[in-house]
Amino acid sequence: MESSSLKKTVTAIEAMAIVVGMIIGSGIFLKPGIVLQNAGTPLFSILAWVAGGVITLASALSVAEIAAAIPKSGGLYTYLVELYGDVWGFLLGWVQTVISYPASVAALAIAFATYSEFFIPMNDLQMKFLAVGILVFILIMNVLSTKFGGVIQTVATIGKLIPVVAIITFGLASNLAPGFAGIQSSSVSAAGFGVAVLGTLWAYDGWISVTNMAGELKNPSKTLPKVISIGVVFVIIVYVLFNVAIFKVLPVDVITASATPGADAAVALFGNGGGIFITAGIMISVLGALNGYLMTAARVPQVMGTEGQLPFSRVLGKIHPKFETPANALVFESILAVIYIFSGTFNTLTDLLIFVLWIFFTMGVFGVFILRKKILPKKENYKVPLYPITPLLGIAGGLYILISTVISAPGRSFVGIGITLVGLPVYYYMKNKKV
Repeated sequence: MESSSLKKTVTAIEAMAIVVGMIIGSGIFLKPGIVLQNAGTPLFSILAWVAGGVITLASALSVAEIAAAIPKSGGLYTYLVELYGDVWGFLLGWVQTVISYPASVAALAIAFATYSEFFIPMNDLQMKFLAVGILVFILIMNVLSTKFGGVIQTVATIGKLIPVVAIITFGLASNLAPGFAGIQSSSVSAAGFGVAVLGTLWAYDGWISVTNMAGELKNPSKTLPKVISIGVVFVIIVYVLFNVAIFKVLPVDVITASATPGADAAVALFGNGGGIFITAGIMISVLGALNGYLMTAARVPQVMGTEGQLPFSRVLGKIHPKFETPANALVFESILAVIYIFSGTFNTLTDLLIFVLWIFFTMGVFGVFILRKKILPKKENYKVPLYPITPLLGIAGGLYILISTVISAPGRSFVGIGITLVGLPVYYYMKNKKV
């Protein structure tokens, strides 16, 4: 059942900040060189970012119709339960709750500490303690009030866009590098372009987490489709302009050889202070993503707790009587994240689950077809444009990622499935317990 205890305090602006803030992490500063290397030329690199954006937008527009028809907290977990049955929803909720979300939170906390080393020299243990410290700060703010978490998300999203907008504005006006002129296209291949698109799809990930907050949004049936579609379109425009700006600032060989092309572009435009500028921007960007992940992560075990699907469900599903936040679920996710921080397993775990998560994600996009058969959509509700072409495009993108992942890392893919299936005994235990 849907918990009615969480108040509808999340505004449309805060929801938009979650969409934009969770998509734009550190990838925009780090990915351009990798995408260019695979695409072969600046022009095809830009086309790869556009193609990845179109696939993401098609998925977003499709899931938005489901969000409008099922405006409940829990996001994709809830949609899979409604459209495919309890077991599918549980398996996604299981891996999200126990591994995926807390491992992502741990990775972002470590990323924040790693970038902090630019300003404060630290050893490995000190970085881990700083990572835990920033995580505890974000946890406290979200426990005290969902509004605090929303404010942090909004401010961090605006903050992260400042260096991005600065590089775009000054980069587009500069002529420091040949840019598109004089670049030959002989090195372009279909396979290389496909790998480049795959790289951009990772950079566009994260937008769906806003659906976890649906139960706390005012008028989610109308708000969610708007913030999802507008947010994804905005990010596509930002990504394309950012890459065009970099091509006007740095030579192609410098971009492809650099692990940090965003920082290199900032130094070229603003001098040595550019490194400080861009590092601070990345830290704000990572902080916003960390806040967004923890905020949205807690909603999954909280909803599963209200439905008695997890051990200690009463504790996880409980809403704090004073703060009116899912405090127990927030603390639980944070404890797991701290364990992953000190064990150093977060990147391994997230890599193992990429394949599995994209199975569920592709099922979510396909769910719009099931939705129209099972639940007759209301006339006033949002409907995906260009149906069925739009969802089919999103599904094609999901299948492409799945096939590419199996080919490149078959072992990791099957281990990920194994980790997911470990949840089945838990599911049947909890189900029998309720009977």
